[in-house]
Amino acid sequence: MIFINPIFKKRTCDLLSWSNEFFDEIFSKNPFRAIRVNSLKTDFNTVQSCFEFELKNTPFYKESYYIPSDFEGVGNLPLHHAGGFYVQEPSASSVLTVIDAKPYEKILDLCAAPGGKSTGIAAALNGEGLLWSNEYIRNRASILLSNIERMGVSNAVVSSLSADYLCSSLEGFFDAVLVDAPCSGEGMWRHNEQVEKQWSEDYVLKCAELQKEILSAAANAVASGGRLIYSTCTFAKEENEDNVIWFLENHPEFTLQKISADFGINGLSGVDEIDSKVRRIIPTNGGEGHFVALFRKSGEKTASNICFEENISSESKKIVTEFLNHNFTKLPQGVLFEKNNLIYLVPQSAPQIKGDVLRYGLLIGELRKNRLEPAHCLFNAAGVVPKRVLNLTFNDERLYRFLKGEEIVVEGEKGYTAVWVENVPLGFGKCSGTRLTNRYPKGLRLFN
Repeated sequence: MIFINPIFKKRTCDLLSWSNEFFDEIFSKNPFRAIRVNSLKTDFNTVQSCFEFELKNTPFYKESYYIPSDFEGVGNLPLHHAGGFYVQEPSASSVLTVIDAKPYEKILDLCAAPGGKSTGIAAALNGEGLLWSNEYIRNRASILLSNIERMGVSNAVVSSLSADYLCSSLEGFFDAVLVDAPCSGEGMWRHNEQVEKQWSEDYVLKCAELQKEILSAAANAVASGGRLIYSTCTFAKEENEDNVIWFLENHPEFTLQKISADFGINGLSGVDEIDSKVRRIIPTNGGEGHFVALFRKSGEKTASNICFEENISSESKKIVTEFLNHNFTKLPQGVLFEKNNLIYLVPQSAPQIKGDVLRYGLLIGELRKNRLEPAHCLFNAAGVVPKRVLNLTFNDERLYRFLKGEEIVVEGEKGYTAVWVENVPLGFGKCSGTRLTNRYPKGLRLFN
């Protein structure tokens, strides 16, 4: 059994009315694990076909399925490389049920890394509307961008900005804002030994104060009539119900909404008006631990008049347009944007602000000496239909050679060719007629 801080154990037993023996029994078990099917790029049946065991739905989200806690190598599966599914702790997907994203909405995920909830929101948007994914810590923002690309999202902006700056710059812009706040992580104790190393009662209180700051900033970005979703992966009441009460007292323009989902348990503040509306998930509910609250901002929704303007030279546009027409029959909607020789396809509803924005929409490629060098994410994105496709099956030995960065034998037309696995976009190469030169990024390749 993992070491358990005795103060944490007492706090948890007191909060959940558990005996010491029951706590020991729960925390001696392996953690729950799950995957979420990425409906942007594939379906359940295709994902199920790459596992030998039966995938069973979790109670938290329609696309979330349990996998065995001891299953190894899930990240090396070709369909994982292709973004067909995302490995996500089961109870974390409950937030996707609560946010209930719809196509054409504009949604901000304010503390988004590593991207599980952002990519789930993107799947629900189904390529329509706008997702803005932000992560203040820069190296984590890079991981977020990598997952956004792997999951085939083309209608996202990815940034690394402070909550205050971002939300004041985009005041009242978003239909929904998610604050999946940095927290003490008590719900990840069985998953991650680092939780025990950093945990203390002082750390809980420090997290609670930071969460209040982020929530107050997030409130500014919510449109009239819009939704604010607050979640953590901790048990601590100070970071959960206490913060809900504090937020309502300090932001009277918001009201707490009842979450109708039947997963988890009620809140534990002792105030029925709060507890009956929020949801807690604890290990006895089939997930490691999560807390979710849903607020709505007063007022009527108003249409946004923000419109991303095309910004590309006529010479560059000619090169890019000719390349796209030669290689694709369909692309996502958007406008062309040129910056530092990089070409992007940006959702027209995306606002522009100054600061550290890692990605506006879909990266098309880089201009090099009057030609376009295409980006990996262009061929990996959902909603993109290339003219030349090599569609590999799971049992085709060329699939694993491609994932290792090797050249593979093909029969096809010369030119840039998309590589798919079981109809799911994976990457691309350049076909010479009998050989395909591999363009799968080195940092993503298999090494065993």
